[in-house]
Amino acid sequence: MIQEVTDPKSKGQEEGLGFDVGGLERLREARKKLEAQVDRRSLSLYERLRSKYGRAVVPFQGKICLGCFMTVPTATLSRWNEGGDLLVCENCGRILYLL
Repeated sequence: MIQEVTDPKSKGQEEGLGFDVGGLERLREARKKLEAQVDRRSLSLYERLRSKYGRAVVPFQGKICLGCFMTVPTATLSRWNEGGDLLVCENCGRILYLL
């Protein structure tokens, strides 16, 4: 959200749709609080992916990563269902969440 608020093109599009794009300082404060709660390894992975792709976290639906549109292997999904770490696409490396 911080990226979208600071990017003039995205900001203009969101304002054109009627969204309030203010509150940048509140977003930054919320990010700092969240950073303190996330382990360093996951945060480092997120930052690397964000610099590479722009969006580091993407949904998956029906075993498909909606970042690269490749199938997420069943073994990866079963490890995640067992309560493992973050679910990461084996093709693009993005962090996945269930849509």
